[in-house]
Amino acid sequence: MILTFLLSAILAQAPTAYVDKYANVNGLRLHYLDWGSPEKPAMILLHGIARHAHTFDHLAPHFARNFHVLAIDMRGHGDSDWDPEGDYLVEDHVKDLEDLVAQLRLQRITLLGNSTGGRVAQVFAGLHPNLVAKLIVEDVGPERPDDIASGFARRVKQEAEGWASEDELVAQLTAENQGVPAEWIRSYAHFGVKRRGDGRLLWKRDPDLVRGFLPTELWRYVSRITSPTIYILGGRSTIVPAETQRRLKEMLPRCEIVVMPGLGHYPDVESPAAFLAIVDRFLQS
Repeated sequence: MILTFLLSAILAQAPTAYVDKYANVNGLRLHYLDWGSPEKPAMILLHGIARHAHTFDHLAPHFARNFHVLAIDMRGHGDSDWDPEGDYLVEDHVKDLEDLVAQLRLQRITLLGNSTGGRVAQVFAGLHPNLVAKLIVEDVGPERPDDIASGFARRVKQEAEGWASEDELVAQLTAENQGVPAEWIRSYAHFGVKRRGDGRLLWKRDPDLVRGFLPTELWRYVSRITSPTIYILGGRSTIVPAETQRRLKEMLPRCEIVVMPGLGHYPDVESPAAFLAIVDRFLQS
C-alpha cells in the first residue's frame, strides 16, 4: 500500500507526456519512447530481458524534468523488430544503441540500464567513454552465469501458450511479484502483450531471445569505463556477488556500489521512491 502511494506521488509531480518514435538501425525498426525536450542532456533507459520501454513509465517522467529521456524497446522486444537471424547477444544490442546515438547526434549521455539493459549500458560505456557522462547499472554486473541463462529458456517455454486475458496475466504477475505496485504490473502487462490469432495473449518478444541470452563475460569492456558509475543492487539478489563487487571497485576508481536491503532484482520497481533518491543524489554529485 505504501509503495503504491509513493509511486502515485512520484507520477503526480512530474510531466507524463511522451511520444512514440521509431528509428531504422542495423536493418531493424527500433521503437522508443521520447520524453522531454531535446534541448536537455540526453538520458537513455535500457530495459531487462523480456521487458519493454514502458517498464520505465514510473521513472521517466521524474527524469524528464532535467533530461531528454529516451526509453528504448531493444531488438526483439516490445514494438521493435525481431532479428531474423536471432542475433541477440549483448553486443548486438550495443550495435543498435551505437547506431541510434549516432543518428540522433547525442553527446554526454547518462545511461541507466537494468538487468540485460545494464549489461548493454556497461559495454557501451566501455567502448565509448567520450560519449557517456554518467552510468547507472541496476542489479547486474559483467557476468551472466549459466543458471541465469538456462532459467530464462525454461521461462520462455512455460509461457509459450500465453494467457486468455490481461486480467489472467496480471493475476499471475501479482502472485509472482509480491510487493510490486499494482499500477506497474498492470502497465507492464498492458504494453507488453499482443493478441494471437486464436485470441490468446502472448508477450511481445521474440522466443529466439534465448539464443542470445547465454553465459556472458564482459570484463574486457567494463575495464574501459571512465565515467562516474553507480551499481544499485538488491539485497536479496545474488546476481552481483561480493567478489564481483570487490573487483568492480578495484577496477573502476569512479565506481560506487549501493545495496538496497531486502529488495530483489529490480529495486526500481519494488521501492521507486528510494531508488530515485539514490539516483538523484548520484546525478547531482
